[in-house]
Amino acid sequence: MAATERIGTTALEQVSRFPNLAHGDDIGRDIRGPDGIDEMTDTMTTSTRIDFIYLSEEDMIRAGVTDMAACVDTMEEMFALLYHGDYRMAGPSNNSHGSVVVFPEDSPFPDMPKPTPDRRFMAMPAYLGGRFKTAGMKWYGSNIANRDKGLPRSILMFVLNDADTGAPLAFMSANLLSAYRTGAVPGVGARHLAREDSKVVGILGPGVMARTSLAAFMAVCPQIDTVKVKGRGEKSLAAFQQWIAETYPQITTVQIVDTIEEVVRDSDIATFCQSGAIGDPSIYPVVKREWVSPGTFLSMPSLTNIDEGMEAPEIRKVLDNPGLYEAWFEENPKPVHRNVPVVGIRFLDLIDQGRMSHDQIEDLGKIVAGEAPGRRNDEEIIIMSVGGMPVEDVAWGTVVYRNALEKGIGVSLNLWDQPALR
Repeated sequence: MAATERIGTTALEQVSRFPNLAHGDDIGRDIRGPDGIDEMTDTMTTSTRIDFIYLSEEDMIRAGVTDMAACVDTMEEMFALLYHGDYRMAGPSNNSHGSVVVFPEDSPFPDMPKPTPDRRFMAMPAYLGGRFKTAGMKWYGSNIANRDKGLPRSILMFVLNDADTGAPLAFMSANLLSAYRTGAVPGVGARHLAREDSKVVGILGPGVMARTSLAAFMAVCPQIDTVKVKGRGEKSLAAFQQWIAETYPQITTVQIVDTIEEVVRDSDIATFCQSGAIGDPSIYPVVKREWVSPGTFLSMPSLTNIDEGMEAPEIRKVLDNPGLYEAWFEENPKPVHRNVPVVGIRFLDLIDQGRMSHDQIEDLGKIVAGEAPGRRNDEEIIIMSVGGMPVEDVAWGTVVYRNALEKGIGVSLNLWDQPALR
């Protein structure tokens, strides 16, 4: 794809690349206004018809949503745009993670959902510029009890919109979209911050996030041959082992470990990918300085705490977007780590308490943009916080959408031929 090519299509462009979107002579017909004035501009007829495509999970797979190498490259491109400011998210600072609906402990309404762990509804809107020039929003409901019903913890959908008119371009299944963009961010981190000869990965939590994170690590550190993993149940561990064997035969050793220390100790890359209840940082999984070998890269997209030794200035601390964490910090009661369990918020709490200085915080986007150093030597220890952002969904969703158009994948849906109200 050419770097200057616009992603997102007019109705006429969609027809030329996605013939199923054409219906008779509707697109391209002569449209005249109420005064009989021809509304053609230049030589192209304007149509008020709006069609978009629906992409099921199977369609998303066919359109390349699981292409991790391409997703890592897309996320890297997105981080450079982020650093240069060519994006918008929600909130006063344009950096909010999203808007969330939570439920009270005691409600007078018996049918209101109960506040079980990770029980929420959330909307995550964003705009991304560069070659994307699209807007979108991920919407999801989440409840950890879904697992008892054989469902994912979160069930997600994503809508992609034309950034000019606001018209929908696609409505898509988003569990894989979200999982792969989340895993790709650790891959971007590893590309710039892990040792190139990294071979051993330690993983806490053998779930979806562990799979996509490992896939991203494999895409950028091809010498990986050993995985250590800690999980809670034999079933999930066995499934994870089987997935590794089927997907990455070059990984010759998979070791089941019993402690977090074993996950971290002697690992070139370590990552915490488990889920759990929030509210009490003292029970979040902790990284202790004594466990961490020189040269380790720690990627933390989940609940994480650190001990005092990891607070030291010589431990490099990288955030995927400092503005996101600053927005979280402004929006939540202190200490924020109780409600936002990622380690980057722990850094900001420590700064607020006078135990760390703000100049210890680094920006992944600045590193990706080439305006700050990545890994400087084989000895430094680097810990990166992964918060997750809706601009990531917009970036990867736009690429997958364009792939679907080019391949004729998806179901054409009509919003209207002409709007009833205008």
